[in-house]
Amino acid sequence: MADPATGPVGAATARAGLGRPPWWLVLPAIAGAALAVLPLGYLLARTFEAGPNRILEILGRPGTLPLIGRSLGLAAVVTGLCLFIGIGLAALVTRTAMPARRSIAVLAPLPLAIPSYVAAFAWVAAVPWARGFMGAVIVLTACTYPYVYLPVMAAMRSVDPAQEEVSRSLGRSAWRTFWTVTARQVWPAAASGGLLVALYTLSDFGAVSILQYDVFTRVIHTSYTATFDRTPAAVLSTLLVVITVIIAVGERWTRRPVEHTRIGGGVSRRPELQRLGPLGPVASGLAGVLLVVALAFPVASLLYWFATGLSAGIDTERLLTSTGTTLFLAVLGAVATMALAIPIGVLVARHRSRSSAVIETATWAGHALPGIVVALALVFFGVRVAQPIYQQTPLLLIAYAVLFLPAGIGAVRGAVAMSPPRIEEVARSLGSAPLTVLRRVTIPLAAPGIAAGTALVMLTIMKELPATLLLRPTGANTLATSLWTETGVAAYAAAAPYALALVLLAVLPTLWLMRTQGRFTATEDL
Repeated sequence: MADPATGPVGAATARAGLGRPPWWLVLPAIAGAALAVLPLGYLLARTFEAGPNRILEILGRPGTLPLIGRSLGLAAVVTGLCLFIGIGLAALVTRTAMPARRSIAVLAPLPLAIPSYVAAFAWVAAVPWARGFMGAVIVLTACTYPYVYLPVMAAMRSVDPAQEEVSRSLGRSAWRTFWTVTARQVWPAAASGGLLVALYTLSDFGAVSILQYDVFTRVIHTSYTATFDRTPAAVLSTLLVVITVIIAVGERWTRRPVEHTRIGGGVSRRPELQRLGPLGPVASGLAGVLLVVALAFPVASLLYWFATGLSAGIDTERLLTSTGTTLFLAVLGAVATMALAIPIGVLVARHRSRSSAVIETATWAGHALPGIVVALALVFFGVRVAQPIYQQTPLLLIAYAVLFLPAGIGAVRGAVAMSPPRIEEVARSLGSAPLTVLRRVTIPLAAPGIAAGTALVMLTIMKELPATLLLRPTGANTLATSLWTETGVAAYAAAAPYALALVLLAVLPTLWLMRTQGRFTATEDL
């Protein structure tokens, strides 16, 4: 009998998860998981070869405990602010008649196109005092709140407005209805977005380095580059992985099962927008301030320094070369990452088991590591094992796949899970081979989600800095590395063209991501 909570589709999905997965799906999934744990294996080997006494000595240093406090404090503050901003802004856009809500809905995700180190450069170049903890909070919050806003906005559109109407008819205020009905149902989406924000904050290297705030990534990078003894950095990196695992487990614990139901025939309809009265302009003004801080100010700062640098001239050839290299690596990296993500995503969505769960969890190993640690692990691998591809494009593509594989898997898994498995069962009953069903049914149905995952991976690759710095082919420069070189000597005018070009280039996958998720069409329903 079908589970009443899941319905026929859920029952079909459950049956689909009981079948034995084909070998051509399992082997690529295992290969992807093995590639993801490669840097972690190197890290653990370098850590444990030091011995327990050495490990305890490093962990017991006077600076270790304050380092943990600074890192966790920054992650906690940024995550809390992003949850508040993301949930609040999504609620204003989808549930109220706030003035200019359609424009705000379109502009709010665009800070994703601004890398955190570009935003940090813009702030430091314009406001020199914007360093340390406060500067890091402002920059990282402005750059990462869309990770919460986007999934919460999508979840709010799927919440049945009839449930809110029933709550209001029972005498509850709009505020109480939001917190007891709407917020409860969108919390899993908010929690997942908050986890991404926390992981991003803990692994960020460029912004905290420019803003001169010592957290794990900056101290690890200094330890790796300032001394030949890499054991302290390996121990601190292992500690960072442990903290990341604890945060991920805690996030899963907070996502209590929430029953999503729809009253009636299940036809989606628009909710009744709440009138804010005199508070409407205030809400729009606060949203406008957010967009100024997160979007307008960094862009204006870049334009100012770009105009300042025009008098001294721009190295056009280097700018065009860096732009071409950035786009070339982003496309190749996205293709390589999604090629590994598709079999894992399909395996997890259609063949749920303890083994598939282990494979999916393993892919988060590289994502939990800072880019600098992944890069140095692959340097070791390239020098010792894969010398022909050391400082070549294939090794850099492996780094991108390790770092951003979970983003691709999440997109594929969600898209496949939402497509009815009965269609695949019908195709198999008509004589189609499993591989043919995957190629002609499963993948086409999941194409929008795969496209969104590809755009997200391209976006993150364009913005990636530490792995590109260490693993790029000899003589190759991307917009990120060229910006980093000029920023390192405080040449803000010279760095501005690369920062501006990087933002403009990153806007393309951002707009595609918004389009594939129905961002523009959704605003028409508000």
